[in-house]
Amino acid sequence: MSKYHWWRDAVIYQVYVRSFLDSTGDGVGDLAGVRAGLPYLKKLGVDGIWLSPFYPSPQHDHGYDVADYRDVDPLFGDLAEFDLLVAAARRLGIKVLLDIVPNHCSSGHPWFEEALTAEPGSAARARFHFADGRGADGEEPPNNWHSMFGGPAWSRVTEADGRPGQWYLHMFAPEQPDWNWRNPEIAAEFDRTLRFWLDRGIDGFRIDVAAGLFKHPELPDSDDPEADARTRDSVNPLAWNQPEVHRVWREWRAICEEYTARDGRERLLVGEVSVPTAREHALYVRSDELHQAFFFDLLSAPWEADAFRKVISEAMQDIAGTGSTVTWVLNNHDQVRTVTRYGEPATEGSRLGAARARAAALLMLALPGAAYIYQGEELGLPEVVDLPDDVLTDPIFHRTGSRARIRDGCRVPLPWSGQASPFGFTSGAESAKPWLPQPEYFAEYATDRARADTRSFWHLYRDGLQLRATLPQLGEGSLHWLDSVPGVLAFVRGDGLVCAVNFGTAPTPAPVSGTPLLSSGPCPAGVLPGSTAAWWINDR
Repeated sequence: MSKYHWWRDAVIYQVYVRSFLDSTGDGVGDLAGVRAGLPYLKKLGVDGIWLSPFYPSPQHDHGYDVADYRDVDPLFGDLAEFDLLVAAARRLGIKVLLDIVPNHCSSGHPWFEEALTAEPGSAARARFHFADGRGADGEEPPNNWHSMFGGPAWSRVTEADGRPGQWYLHMFAPEQPDWNWRNPEIAAEFDRTLRFWLDRGIDGFRIDVAAGLFKHPELPDSDDPEADARTRDSVNPLAWNQPEVHRVWREWRAICEEYTARDGRERLLVGEVSVPTAREHALYVRSDELHQAFFFDLLSAPWEADAFRKVISEAMQDIAGTGSTVTWVLNNHDQVRTVTRYGEPATEGSRLGAARARAAALLMLALPGAAYIYQGEELGLPEVVDLPDDVLTDPIFHRTGSRARIRDGCRVPLPWSGQASPFGFTSGAESAKPWLPQPEYFAEYATDRARADTRSFWHLYRDGLQLRATLPQLGEGSLHWLDSVPGVLAFVRGDGLVCAVNFGTAPTPAPVSGTPLLSSGPCPAGVLPGSTAAWWINDR
């Protein structure tokens, strides 16, 4: 494995900053908390961290509404603390990726505030998508598109003279106006932002909504205007995945290559790319565009052997065929956690969900390419499904009134120690309250308890990462499928490492006769129990 191309088989840990560790006692995680948690992540064995947005923001969407792309929100610290974090990570050999949000900004961004007071047709408004409405006096939106967060994707402004005026586009919340990337000012501004953070020593960027940015130039009506809201995904072909976006990634890749040429440290661009097929996904990771893009099909696949085999095969054929490597993910800050997603019923007490989540983890870590772990995944945290309405912060809930697909449940602050909330998350008094309430059962998942129990999720992840880092068969490369009984997925990596997963509930014969090198649950020699994954070194 090439150490220059470190990203090709890296394991990156996603830090949701406000929920990782609070150093100030205000109930919100911060950059100093991340720095304090780096030794924990080093022991776990990850190669790098991806930090969720910590920029100045009104926090209408937890930082994904950015008001200033080149500073730190006082809620999370300051630039001096950021520099300390990067330096500490460098000493530990941990890469640092930042989350950058180029599709939209905050309604509190100075450029948008300027646009609100400017005249229709002005240069200030040309940085965004302002348009006249339809119907009498323009009271109807310019087109029929709906926001991914529900309701129309357009909001009307009041002009300087007090009259209702133009409308502006927001594919998410009204507080998140979309940039107009057909305006060259936007590209120039983001070039400055990339260089600002690269000059501070970071190792790359995770790019939010990387298939977005450009909209159809005529902004026509959609045949299915509510598709994005219905699926909570980038479905509207007029608003996403426009061909012009690839020019941006070529320009950003050139900037990264410029920095790499200076010091030999390769900078990474990994995109949040949600497109209909693996073949379209592959277009984003061509040799002069993004280094990698998250492959979400594994995350969304039902717990079935055939479904997993299909998405893995398509990814290996279409994405790895570009010369990139597949970027696997099972959890993130927008999705129901695997323990709950795979469980029947979907509750925190589902042993079946936990067993399947452990098996899926070993499967992912055995696949060729890179893997991303969402904080708490290594603890086996379930989704918190019973948060009361009055504590929910997700704009989807407040915009639609529906709890369907809301994201607060996977964002509850981590438990670190103790038997009661705040479980060591905050350094404040015992009465200090995390920004989202932690359920009592989080005591079972605290990091100190997990590290002391060799049967825990934490040890499974740690052992898997250690083997992945030392075994030549794992990491970058290819796989070969093995014949297996129905409900079992089995493949071989390199020179004889076999991974098999039993998606059923009844035990089956193991594909290798010996004792497993690592398994997600008890696994006697020659047997592969239900809801279990295992690795073997096949010496035959």
